[in-house]
Amino acid sequence: MSLLSSLIYLFWFLSEILLHRILRGGKDTDKKKQDRGSLAYIWIIIIICTNISVYVTFNTSYPIYPGPLMNYTGLSLILLGMILRYWAIASLGRLFTVVVTIREGHHIKKDGLYGIIRHPSYAGSLLSFLGFGLSLNNWLSLLITFVPVFIAFAYRMQVEEKMLLSQFGEEYSAYMKRTSRIIPWIF
Repeated sequence: MSLLSSLIYLFWFLSEILLHRILRGGKDTDKKKQDRGSLAYIWIIIIICTNISVYVTFNTSYPIYPGPLMNYTGLSLILLGMILRYWAIASLGRLFTVVVTIREGHHIKKDGLYGIIRHPSYAGSLLSFLGFGLSLNNWLSLLITFVPVFIAFAYRMQVEEKMLLSQFGEEYSAYMKRTSRIIPWIF
């Protein structure tokens, strides 16, 4: 593993830990207990799958593409995913938390990134995990990393959308009909 890879992985991982610590929500006015364990589920899946993926990479050889190109492509996708995620977080502002909750004065953001996709922060995270899998340049590691993490995030999106539907009703239902979940015009 190159120094560049290690630095980008470390920066990415530490930034997610910092986000988790700072943006947990939990104000007295927040509607709590909406998460259904999805955040813990995501973290457990991430820790297990990334570690297994790295182990598999060092102990098997199923290259996606020969040479360093796949590593650089994957690292670029990690950084692009981080940019997308932080752009979405900044765009949502004080309404963003890492736990599923409704904040006082909460409203549905329907412009910018949120005018195209409902979960740009999750899209950014998933893009980073796709990049991580690609950067390992091993088909098996890519599958071990991305598929379970995608399933965990899909569960999280379902929990969040159910909560938002119960809070905002028809307004959120209409918003869901005109936007994609994480991939514009596709999914």
